[in-house]
Amino acid sequence: MKKLELHWQILIGMAVGVLFALVMVQFEWGPKIVSDWVKPFGNIFINSLKLIAVPLILASLIKGVSDLKDISKLSKMGGRTIGIYIITTVIAVSIGLLVVNMVKPGGSITEDTRNELVENYKGDADNIKTAADKQKEAGPLQALEDLVPSNIFKAASDNGNMLQVIFFAIFFGIGLILIPEKTAEPVKKFFDGFNEVILKLIDIIMLAAPYGVFALLAALVVESPSLDLFQALAWYAFCVLLGLALMLCVYLLIAWIFTKTTPSFFIKGISPAQLLAFSTSSSAATLPVTMERVEEHLGVEEEVTSFVLPIGATINMDGTSLYQAVAAVFIAQAFGMDLSLSAQLGIIVTATLASIGSAAVPGAGMVMLVIVLAQAGIPEAGLALIFAVDRPLDMCRTVVNVTGDATVSMVVAKSVGKLGEPKVKEWDDNYKAN
Repeated sequence: MKKLELHWQILIGMAVGVLFALVMVQFEWGPKIVSDWVKPFGNIFINSLKLIAVPLILASLIKGVSDLKDISKLSKMGGRTIGIYIITTVIAVSIGLLVVNMVKPGGSITEDTRNELVENYKGDADNIKTAADKQKEAGPLQALEDLVPSNIFKAASDNGNMLQVIFFAIFFGIGLILIPEKTAEPVKKFFDGFNEVILKLIDIIMLAAPYGVFALLAALVVESPSLDLFQALAWYAFCVLLGLALMLCVYLLIAWIFTKTTPSFFIKGISPAQLLAFSTSSSAATLPVTMERVEEHLGVEEEVTSFVLPIGATINMDGTSLYQAVAAVFIAQAFGMDLSLSAQLGIIVTATLASIGSAAVPGAGMVMLVIVLAQAGIPEAGLALIFAVDRPLDMCRTVVNVTGDATVSMVVAKSVGKLGEPKVKEWDDNYKAN
């Protein structure tokens, strides 16, 4: 098992969990065994993801914002880079919401199955109702008022206050930029190290993913053995893939409109990085290849790639944001929740801001999804519904993340006169063995 890639381990864990549950439901005592001795391990896995959410936001976002110190020298390039990244992220989240609201993958779940889900997660549902009642009494500017925390430690103690943590992290990062570099250096080094520790913790947590998936799927099948739930899951995966495909088309359109490059030229230039992104599920691991392809095969000068692409690997997670929007609405539909327009606009804001702090490593998108769910008042336990297919979808959305980085780098390069002809090195793609 250890010799297999993580995504294969997760897929095996998923399959074994379903088969195990199907066997256990044949016995009268089977469901109780699963509920008492298997499901807790799935809950522990979800709790570990929730545990890491706040530290991940603080570490990644403070590091990402403070690394923009060069924006004073490259103010024109920096402003356009951040602006375009935010715009494409909003487009991605909007596409995800549009697709999931049209297809309604969670709507195919029968009332009986939905009642079982609600009963299983009744505690979460009660908390949501209380929060919803409180929200109805709030004034029109309450959301803006709630954005600024009165106590960061209190805000960080509740995943439902994640926007307040994001606000503090951005505010803190800006403060690091504005003070003298020599004074900021020790603090930056601390958060650089803190970020590395958090990323390593995510690696450790993801090692348990196959077993967490096994427990979650086994409990899900035992507690709700209806076929319609798995049909809904297939429709959910379809919604994510359709949204990602549409977002890739948006990138091709943007590249064609703003840089006059044909889709075939763009795809040929970036495809090796896309394939690496698909296999590693990591924008960070793909970054060296992305930079090489964008520079040599798409004609972007190094001055632009060295600035735009590393920032993109940190704050541009369009595929992840799109998936988070689809997943949040799907889980809400599965639980019979009717999300209002304001709640879905909140998902756009939260998913956009959360993507800024999303680490460029496998599995980080699932951690950031906890933030989106908590902020929208959707049961976090609903992660059990989607984690089974998360890894394959993670591979696909990383392709979109990397493609978005390349697209924005070309647009920014064109706007500052740094986009030229490709300069392919002889030892690279043009090398032919004798």
